[in-house]
Amino acid sequence: MTRPDTTRPDRQDGTGDLSPHLYNTDLAPTTVEGRSWKAYNIFTLWAVDVHSLGNYGFALGLFALGLGAWQILVSLGIGALLLFVLLTVAGYMGYRTGLPFPVMSRISFGVRGAQLPALVRGVVAIAWFGIQTYLATQVLTVMVLAVVPAAESLEQVSFLGLSVLGWICFLALWVIQVGILLYGMDGIRRYEAFAGPVVLVTLAGLAGWMLWQTGGDIALSVPEPLTGGTMWVQILAGASLWTAIYGTFVLNFCDFTRNSTSPSAIRNGSFWGILPNTLFFGVVAVVLAGGQFRIDGQVISSPSDVVNTIPNTPLLLVASAALLVLTVAVNLMANFVAPCYALSNLLPKLLDFRRAGIVSAVIGLVILPWNLYDNPTVIVYFLGVLGALLGPLFGIVMADYWLVRRGRIDVPALYTERPDGAYHYRGGINVRAVAVFVPSAIVAVAAGFVPAMEPIAPFSWFLGAAIGAVLTVLVAPRGTTYRAVSGEGIAVRSAGH
Repeated sequence: MTRPDTTRPDRQDGTGDLSPHLYNTDLAPTTVEGRSWKAYNIFTLWAVDVHSLGNYGFALGLFALGLGAWQILVSLGIGALLLFVLLTVAGYMGYRTGLPFPVMSRISFGVRGAQLPALVRGVVAIAWFGIQTYLATQVLTVMVLAVVPAAESLEQVSFLGLSVLGWICFLALWVIQVGILLYGMDGIRRYEAFAGPVVLVTLAGLAGWMLWQTGGDIALSVPEPLTGGTMWVQILAGASLWTAIYGTFVLNFCDFTRNSTSPSAIRNGSFWGILPNTLFFGVVAVVLAGGQFRIDGQVISSPSDVVNTIPNTPLLLVASAALLVLTVAVNLMANFVAPCYALSNLLPKLLDFRRAGIVSAVIGLVILPWNLYDNPTVIVYFLGVLGALLGPLFGIVMADYWLVRRGRIDVPALYTERPDGAYHYRGGINVRAVAVFVPSAIVAVAAGFVPAMEPIAPFSWFLGAAIGAVLTVLVAPRGTTYRAVSGEGIAVRSAGH
């Protein structure tokens, strides 16, 4: 597993069979030479994503539920260890094949059936892209009002549910993100490399500010913390939910690792970005929650609550700017890359990565995400149900690649519409994979939303993934020999993405 699958084909490389409905230069595999994502680049992905404002809301919620400092760190540590294993398994697939997630899905679901997992992942990402941009807009609005108090008048006039100042800030952030995307994956790599240190230094500084405010005396738990069996259930539930938070990103991690220079880059970048970084995140969360609780007895819901208490305007602006850098970085990696590849996979002849990104951004704008965010039904049921489907998809794709095929993939065949192609199945759809997906998805959704199954709701992602993986192995055809054929003959350089 230390080198990509470069087995030479025992026939022509298949370039003459490439279908324009399945292949373009952004969906093509990446060549082994020229890949540019090193361990530091993988690390910075997690340096920013682990510290997202949503994650802090989750960790602060654990404090509010009754977990103390050490319990929160244990919960996050278990979750980080699980996540590291899953990311390594998923990341190696991208390195070995050089494939983006929608094309990787063709292995299990067929050259046409792959639209299902790709679009599920893409729709979730587009919605959250808009919502995260809106949340960043709120931070930018506070910054503008701090510098230009007269802009308050623009807050009094609204259009389509958002104030005029809100529209100005939203569109400014929207343009910035699209501008970064136009530089392709390399532009995202460079931005994440810049954002990582900014985020880590800022959060460490914010924790230091809180310790200074309290004289080093923080509350390590709420007055009546959980104990005994209830405590351990909540610790394990928190660990499972921490992993499930990344159910979207784990699924399409190959979009990034297809550009990695080596397996050690994936392994080392993920290790340092996930394990120590998550524990650092946990310490910051405990300091912020315990410090504010010691000050006024309130449990904060976000680091921005602490930032807003900074009395010095220049320092407040610097801290707010860092939170903006953080939110944009998270949005790019978690919610922008996936729909770019999903839409390009849907219409390869019309949409390359950059055009698909513009389309995704426009959709993220026209859905008026602030209205979605303020609608609990949309968040809980629409996006929640779609999110519950990601566990079964992960289980199916991973089990099919590693357990059924043992990593032996005919890469050129993923781009042909020939009826005798290895991944054409029946009309381009693998009925076996769909048959596995339906029951595993039903169980995962039921576990997350049926009141009677509430005790296992935090474990729904793992439940769906496990059922999908087991059923995939059980229904796999017996006695089939899978061929490993390199995609180097149809690959493009990583720098071109």
